[in-house]
Amino acid sequence: MGDLGDTRIRCGWANSAPDYVAYHDEEWGRPVRGDDGVFERMTLEAFQSGLSWLVILRKRENFRKAFSGFSIPAVAAYTEEDVERLLLDAGIVRNRAKIETAIANARVAMEVPEGLSELVWRYADPGAPVPATAADVPAQTAGSKALAKELKRRGFRFVGPTTAYALMQAIGLVNDHIADCWVRREISA
Repeated sequence: MGDLGDTRIRCGWANSAPDYVAYHDEEWGRPVRGDDGVFERMTLEAFQSGLSWLVILRKRENFRKAFSGFSIPAVAAYTEEDVERLLLDAGIVRNRAKIETAIANARVAMEVPEGLSELVWRYADPGAPVPATAADVPAQTAGSKALAKELKRRGFRFVGPTTAYALMQAIGLVNDHIADCWVRREISA
């Protein structure tokens, strides 16, 4: 977990809990490549919809265990028995629609010829404006709308423009760390 006592400047949201500090400092906005890694973030962003990201972060290891480490082939092979197993797992968010979406999205990901990671990374936006404050960070962009449209066209679910943008932020397709954040400088170096 991160240290709330250090003096480094961070994005404002990261300072409210040690879990956020660690996520901000070690993961958010850093490039994630590989189909399973992108699938994990996509799935967690879908589960987060309507909830605090802190809830998802605190349940993340449970999600990894419950969803076979987010192995796309493993999750794609899940059956109705797996859905029932997941609905009984108090370690994750037990929402039937989101569980079924994760399985459906794994099946769709199996059919992406170029792979999920390559598909999503086509929408990277290294030239996005540098936000001065959190208020400058958009909820969605033209790029996230285009990514959401393409994902939906291919059959993915729970991937609207806002969720797509959160995915883009999480895996480094955009760098939305504020201008004076120490992580922005490190990623940009």
